[in-house]
Amino acid sequence: MTNMGKKCIYKYMVLLVLLVFSQGSLSAQTLPEWYIPLREAVYEQQLSANEIAPMYREISARARTSLSGAPQLIMLSRCEYMMGRAYLFEERKEEAAARFSDGMDYAQRALDIRESAEAWVMLAENLSQSCIVRSVSFAIANGLNVEKYSKNALAINRRNAAASIMIASRWVYAPSPFHNYRRGIEMMSAILTECDMEKDDMFNVYSAIGYAYVQMRNSAQARTWLTRALEIYPTNRYVQTLRAGL
Repeated sequence: MTNMGKKCIYKYMVLLVLLVFSQGSLSAQTLPEWYIPLREAVYEQQLSANEIAPMYREISARARTSLSGAPQLIMLSRCEYMMGRAYLFEERKEEAAARFSDGMDYAQRALDIRESAEAWVMLAENLSQSCIVRSVSFAIANGLNVEKYSKNALAINRRNAAASIMIASRWVYAPSPFHNYRRGIEMMSAILTECDMEKDDMFNVYSAIGYAYVQMRNSAQARTWLTRALEIYPTNRYVQTLRAGL
């Protein structure tokens, strides 16, 4: 195999593992109070997707009446992303794929009106999840754009936490020998002081650092960071499972 071929395989492996393990996050802008319950329900992982669906429909309708233009489209993209995550948690991939597809469409329409870090992040977030629920060929053809779109967001707003998390995650979640846990921990730690953080951003950074320490078999540090994540979302099953395995 040529060196170019090896590099391509490396990039695809890193990307796909990142997509599988990434918790995802949303950009740190001021979010309306009426949106927050949807985000909380998805991260708390206590309600079923069917129970979350009415909330998703209500908040999407509120976005249409309370916002306009690019901000409306970005918020609708957020709603699609969150509902897709709820379906994905239950492995309802076809329903999740439809939501992520609509999320990408809303984000692209927002970018067509006005380029913004938030729109780039939502395009990246929905694309990353689409690569999980759609075919391998789709992931190979489109997946590398996740980091590209994240970098586009950072070019506009270098303090965007969600974009930084997606880029740092590759070093935490890549398979051996492509991961670099220490580099991932360093990059994630920098986000805590260099970026504007939303609640879910904090959770995602803490859980990523905790995961890295789990893989390094440093149980004391892993427990510290996973506990911090659970202080934000105590019922999140992903982090509960990581900590229980220590």
